Amino acid sequence: MTGQRFGFRFDPPWRPVLALLGVRPSTAWVDVDADDLTVRFGPWRLRTTRDNVAEVQTTGPYRWWRAIGTHLSAADVGISFGTSTARGLCVRFLRPVPALLPGGWPRHPAMTVTVADPDALARALAAAPGDGAERL
Repeated sequence: MTGQRFGFRFDPPWRPVLALLGVRPSTAWVDVDADDLTVRFGPWRLRTTRDNVAEVQTTGPYRWWRAIGTHLSAADVGISFGTSTARGLCVRFLRPVPALLPGGWPRHPAMTVTVADPDALARALAAAPGDGAERL
């Protein structure tokens, strides 16, 4: 599998606020390659191996105060990277991963990303490395 990059969907009303946080189309994306899943969201990063992905689910729409920017879920300590209220993809991990704060704590059992094409990202994560077969 060659690497694929998925850009975030930026709702126009939130672009200026997100830009103040350093989150712009040039600094916000999700990369999937044969080995890794990498998220860049302005100054925040999340990286894990693809074999750590347990399941994916398309979610949304969201309320703006729960979706825009970075958010930590009080229910499960999941992390959200949001630029849109329309739709996103929730990715659950087998082993929790760090992303929000330096030092590797807290570790997140799931993340939600509001990429422009959540269905395509779901397909990319479901494809087995090298052969395109479904693995989730």
